[in-house]
Amino acid sequence: MRSTSKATVKIARGLRRALSPPEVLLWQRLRLRPCGVKFRRQHPVGRYVADFYAPDARLIVEVDGVAHDRGDRPERDALRDDWLREQGLVVVRIAASDVLKDVDAVVDGLVRLILASR
Repeated sequence: MRSTSKATVKIARGLRRALSPPEVLLWQRLRLRPCGVKFRRQHPVGRYVADFYAPDARLIVEVDGVAHDRGDRPERDALRDDWLREQGLVVVRIAASDVLKDVDAVVDGLVRLILASR
């Protein structure tokens, strides 16, 4: 995997202080290590910053708001996901609205996915 630059690490630190409401809600659950699964928030990976990362499962979780459906964002997200997968990572994109609707169901789905891959 490509090394992470100091600039990307600095960006990740800033993003940890500026989580969106759905990210805050999800982090409140993930930080409790559901079923023993450790997650990191705003984790730098190469030149990118993942919303959440489960290192043991090599799983990246991206929380997507409506901005991800506009302009060139879908193409940029696809390129990013392709690069991350080339690094041997699994990428899961979750709609922010799903997190707001039922965060516990989202966490349960993520944990089931991780446990099934072990």
